[in-house]
Amino acid sequence: MERRYASHPSQVKQFDTERLRQEFHIPKLFTPDALELVLTHEDRMIIGGAAPVNSDVKLETDLKELGVEYFLERRELGVINVGGPGIILVDGTAYDLERKDCLYIGMGSKEVIFRSKEAANPAKFYLNSAPAHKEFPTAKTTLAEAESGAMGSIENSNERTIHRFIHESGIQSSQLVMGMTQLKSGSMWNTMPAHVHPRRMEAYMYFDLPEDAIVIHLMGEPSETRHIVMRNEEAVISPSWSIHSGAGTNNYTFIWSMAGDNKKYADMDAVSMKALK
Repeated sequence: MERRYASHPSQVKQFDTERLRQEFHIPKLFTPDALELVLTHEDRMIIGGAAPVNSDVKLETDLKELGVEYFLERRELGVINVGGPGIILVDGTAYDLERKDCLYIGMGSKEVIFRSKEAANPAKFYLNSAPAHKEFPTAKTTLAEAESGAMGSIENSNERTIHRFIHESGIQSSQLVMGMTQLKSGSMWNTMPAHVHPRRMEAYMYFDLPEDAIVIHLMGEPSETRHIVMRNEEAVISPSWSIHSGAGTNNYTFIWSMAGDNKKYADMDAVSMKALK
């Protein structure tokens, strides 16, 4: 498991492109038959992916890093499948996940195994894990079952649907919030006008992008914005003091996940368009 440290906004002002990517960009999530994990010190979120193809992948890591006897002893986990049909075994109970289905796995679950149904069309399980202080039951929701709402307009190039999976009125969790935003054809902007939420960090994972497409992900303090070039199936860490917005060369989908002081999706501090620099 790779470790990333928290950064102060005054430091980030000095970062060049390479340093920004080293600190915040996660380029590798899905390695065949392997588990990829990045631990960020921003609210101790773990971001990663499991890509079983010809063999199962087990949720495990160097437990000294977490100070526990098993991965979810004091953590919870949110999973969204962005690949072919798959199965997640949680302490022997099997959960089928189609593309864009979500599974929440509660604290105290001892064995988690990821499996694809077809090697020719393997599952890709995107993972977010946050520290937990209370146990909640493992629960699944499909894309059709998620609380969803349309936002934006084609005139503003941001017509999109927001799907909320793990949140205060959906799947219950200790602190993890997780969902997905799908931009419609002809739209490219997300999260603009921008906002910050000093009480929570956030991570984005962009997918449904053609091979030659990119998203320019905007980050930084509103008065000191920076950008990171993102490609398909890559993630980016957003500190609580940073905006998190982007524009693509065509439409795309992204998974957002948060951890921090509360589970209120709407808890954010708006940033005036005039304040951005």
